[in-house]
Amino acid sequence: MERKRKKRSNVLFLIKHLIYYILLIFITFALFIKKEFYNVSFEQLLFTLKNPEGGNFDIVYRGIVFVFGISTILLVINILVELFIKKNDISAILRFKFKDKTFIKINIFNGSLLRRIITFCLIVIIGVVVPISMIGYKDYAVAKKTKTSFFEEYYVDPSKVNITFEEKRNLIFIFVESLETSNFSIENGGLFEESYIPKLEKIAKDNISFSGSDNLGGMVQVANTGWTVAALVAQTAGIPFKVDVDGNEYNPEKSFPGAYNIGQVLEKNGYKNYFMMGSDGDYGGRKKFFEQHGNYQIYDYYYAIEDKYIDKDYFEWWGYEDKKLFSYAKKKLTEISKNEEPFNFTMLTADTHFTDGYMDDSCEEKFDVKYGNSFYCSDDKVSKFIDWIKKQDFYKNTTIVIVGDHLTMQNEFYPVVDKNQRFVYNAIINSSVDTDNTKNRAFTHFDIYPTTLAAMGAKIEGDKLGLGVNLFSKRRTLLEKVGFDKLEENMRASSTFYNENILWSDIKEEKKDKE
Repeated sequence: MERKRKKRSNVLFLIKHLIYYILLIFITFALFIKKEFYNVSFEQLLFTLKNPEGGNFDIVYRGIVFVFGISTILLVINILVELFIKKNDISAILRFKFKDKTFIKINIFNGSLLRRIITFCLIVIIGVVVPISMIGYKDYAVAKKTKTSFFEEYYVDPSKVNITFEEKRNLIFIFVESLETSNFSIENGGLFEESYIPKLEKIAKDNISFSGSDNLGGMVQVANTGWTVAALVAQTAGIPFKVDVDGNEYNPEKSFPGAYNIGQVLEKNGYKNYFMMGSDGDYGGRKKFFEQHGNYQIYDYYYAIEDKYIDKDYFEWWGYEDKKLFSYAKKKLTEISKNEEPFNFTMLTADTHFTDGYMDDSCEEKFDVKYGNSFYCSDDKVSKFIDWIKKQDFYKNTTIVIVGDHLTMQNEFYPVVDKNQRFVYNAIINSSVDTDNTKNRAFTHFDIYPTTLAAMGAKIEGDKLGLGVNLFSKRRTLLEKVGFDKLEENMRASSTFYNENILWSDIKEEKKDKE
């Protein structure tokens, strides 16, 4: 009988500590996310976990070491302390008194079975609720249950808008990873005494750059635009990237079939679209999105291997570094520019991706902060690439758009916590139109879509595409109309219109055919 009791006790001991270990993993995972990522949303976390292929796994390895390392150490300490207490029959009594009378007395280490069960349940509840709160699941769950008619009211289907081109200017669209105007000097609207990106700061100052203040500034980041693929979709199609809605998940094989982006507008008008990146195009479904929206030729990491630009065994950072990216871009642009059709050459950098960015041998270590040096080096590379473009014969008929994809996610890099004090970079070079209305404009990723086409000389009926407004026009943006809080709330909320007409429009059509 004693042996059975002891065996049962050992089994319960193992089960209890297995549950503790799972809770510790859950808690340390939430701590790691909070420690490493700035303002990460649960939507982004969910999407990244479900679509990890082609990513940079340095942060994953560090996360595994952090989560399982700390969890294991804490569990071992807990077991050793518990065994020591049990062996030495140590007691610790907590007494809760009121008017000198004890009304609750708890033995922390031993006590009755009921008290131990209650303590265990409290630990489990705390171990689940706290991490869920830390990673933003509560906000996500509330948003999923909240319905919005915002898209019915404000979304303009770009495929039904009359867009005409008086001339066919080329477009070079450069997405710079995590580039924000916070990196500017304080003098020009940034957060630092000395700019981390002085050349890009000058480019913004000397060319067209829209701002939300009297100084230099940029676009406001709202929900579901704050990671790379979400930012690319938002700035080229004028829609948020909403995942896992109403029990249905985003399928990168059929990437937003109801969306109509800048690539499709340009393809319809005789353009050839290209997208270059030094990483795996399949990561986050980027390749599928651009192939399905404008029939882009994708120049990614694996294409570079097939093209014998890099060796098949070469892998640096996310694939190959920006030094090689810009060199490859020059090579391809030289070839593309000889073709008869106008082109849209879109590219995405990666050296300034968190954590701390990447620096090749040519980078100068000007600052004490590694991430700052990465931005400083990228600043030099982008500006030199722009200088090269300006010397090419095709430049006179080419508009250049430089934007950040989203705010950087690296924690504790900037001296402010509130993301509303930070803005995503934008600059337009060699625009076919001009405006004196670039200051005090409240705008988001969505507005870049129609604004880019307008900068190329396109005439857009109504000056609206998707949720975006042409910033060269006198129309107010959605952010100017409804304000940040309302826009943020509606970008998180579930939309039947979005689901049926943008995310799953092909499914809707299939149902119609069956009926």
